[in-house]
Amino acid sequence: MEEEHFGYNDGTFNGRRYFQCSPRKAMFVSLNMCQKDGRFQDVHPVLNDTKIKTFGQVQCPVIPGAVGPISRKGNLESLCGKYRGIQGHHNSCYLDATLFSMFTFTSVFDSLLFRPQTENDVPQYQEVQRVLREEIVNPLRQNLYVRADRVMKLRTLLENLSSVTGLTSEEKDPEEFLTSLIAQILRAEPFLKLSSGQEAYHYQLFVEKDEHLILPSVQQLFEQSFLASDIKLKEVPACLIIQMPRFGKSFKMYPRILPSQLLDVTDIIEDSPRQCTVCGKLAEFECKDCFGEFGVGLESIAFCAKCLETVHSHQRRSSHGWRPLSVPIEFSILQDHCPVPRLFMELFAVVCIETSHYVAFVKCGSGSDAPWCFFDSMADRKGEQNGYNIPEMVSCPNLPYWLSDDGAQSLREMKDDRQLPEHAKRLLCDAYMCMYQSPDVMMYR
Repeated sequence: MEEEHFGYNDGTFNGRRYFQCSPRKAMFVSLNMCQKDGRFQDVHPVLNDTKIKTFGQVQCPVIPGAVGPISRKGNLESLCGKYRGIQGHHNSCYLDATLFSMFTFTSVFDSLLFRPQTENDVPQYQEVQRVLREEIVNPLRQNLYVRADRVMKLRTLLENLSSVTGLTSEEKDPEEFLTSLIAQILRAEPFLKLSSGQEAYHYQLFVEKDEHLILPSVQQLFEQSFLASDIKLKEVPACLIIQMPRFGKSFKMYPRILPSQLLDVTDIIEDSPRQCTVCGKLAEFECKDCFGEFGVGLESIAFCAKCLETVHSHQRRSSHGWRPLSVPIEFSILQDHCPVPRLFMELFAVVCIETSHYVAFVKCGSGSDAPWCFFDSMADRKGEQNGYNIPEMVSCPNLPYWLSDDGAQSLREMKDDRQLPEHAKRLLCDAYMCMYQSPDVMMYR
């Protein structure tokens, strides 16, 4: 005690000394008579106090275990607002937008969070995985907020462990972050297996510009790119990350690109059964030279034997070169009893860039009726030089309409970008990377 009191002692109780103090300043009480002083509960170390002052007053506790992604139908208002998502700091927007897209509302990347360490992994593998899972993904899914110092911990690990430099301070691209985290440190199995024998984590669209395309769709560019490179995918991927045809942050091949809500991958999967573009029966051959003559896209180059002979009996197509398709024997047997199936992947996120700032449009769940939101990790700021950024989520109820045939037509008629609604302009003009998932394949990964 601070003052001496009659009846107190010097730290001795029942003849046994427990501690040293001046006479009549010690008092012993039964434990059941004690309780915590509310003024001193949950006191943080000075370091944490500094972080809270630096990054705002919102707590961001570590959350161990496994937390599933958020799934929302209907109204999004209760999820949206300021201090939602991942807080930006020191040029982190490339990473914030990508992480938010990858983990908030889908489990397609969850294998990254739980793969056990092997002898081929870096010694810090478990720490990187733990920080990603318990300090970023779990808080994002449970509390819908991740403070910037948590992300900085991951950025520092990536900076020290991968070949990509400048991850803690410089402007980077999403693919550089994916290379660092997924390919080099977490060493995930590549998402894409190509018929050329190569493997990849994302697919860059390479196409010749078509001056007649006013508002090309991702579906059109995707098929043109695979046609030009003459490759196929060996299997339907659980996740397909497509990078738009652009060079650096400034040059865009097309001023606007329409993300396709459903991506038809039937005709780019090796050994997948395909329809004859003329009669609809099982295709046995493909002719690249016929592209666009009997339909649109890669669907137009597949023929059954009878239709192949018919269309190439014309003198104009006599010089075409075709090749046989590999048709699964099981489907050849059943072809008269079931229609040729088509394989689709579902758009779940579009990462956009304007000048040097990345943002994201993300689908808040799976299925055609799931709503969409817009996320910006640096939407607002509190204070100046020593202030902090405020992330924000905004509901985008019109996005499914913009991506529909009717909506796309109405946007196509707005020749001046300034006429476009704000979010529609960012979605069409600034698309950098589209992320697709296959709910069917995800179940088995």
